[in-house]
Amino acid sequence: MLSLVYLLCSEIMHAMWKPHKFKYIYLLATVYVLTLTLPSAAATYWAFGDQLLTHSNAFSLLPKSRWRDAAVILMLIHQFITFGFACTPLYFVWEKAIGMHDAKSICLRALARLPVVIPIWFLAIVFPFFGPINSAVGALLVSFTVYIIPALAHMLTYRTPSARQNAAEKPPFFLPSWTGMYVVNALVVGWVLVVGFGLGGWASVTNFVRQVDTFGLFAKCYQCPSPRPPPALPPQQRRRL
Repeated sequence: MLSLVYLLCSEIMHAMWKPHKFKYIYLLATVYVLTLTLPSAAATYWAFGDQLLTHSNAFSLLPKSRWRDAAVILMLIHQFITFGFACTPLYFVWEKAIGMHDAKSICLRALARLPVVIPIWFLAIVFPFFGPINSAVGALLVSFTVYIIPALAHMLTYRTPSARQNAAEKPPFFLPSWTGMYVVNALVVGWVLVVGFGLGGWASVTNFVRQVDTFGLFAKCYQCPSPRPPPALPPQQRRRL
């Protein structure tokens, strides 16, 4: 939760306040997030392994305990904050469309955002199987928008000697050669295209197809294990009944 708040606030602030320092704060925020997400993800995969291929809701695999309940509560708080930050651009567009963006009353603006919030919440309740969709979108789309397209754009922008000579951003001190920059960009494009888009896309789509039968609208507990049937009575007790 804190990592998300830190990342989003830092990105927005530095992109608008000091755009030339955006890449540094973005790198620091990413490293900060990875120090929180990677250990928990590794521990969960180590404990449950291939069960997570068919259970996107990892909480459904955890045994009932106070720690599990606390983790669920923290995740809900995290989702509320994530929803607020992620929908901020949509809020602004809606407020400008209905003429409420310049209103000074916070309560009035909050009420004006309800037509945006309620349909999204309703759709989230109707379609709880977001994990498989998210993994497929991440492999097929995010790999392009985050890695492949920026690296290719950098290579195409500075492909001519005049563009490299007048570049506002020179290569970093640890990689002062433009040839080295091109090699790094080419490795990023090749690696993400093969591993992220290719293998990741194949795995996510295959996993999505395998889980289609578990999808359901308004699921009370998405992919939770079904309750065990009561044990069968011995023959003697059956006769008595």
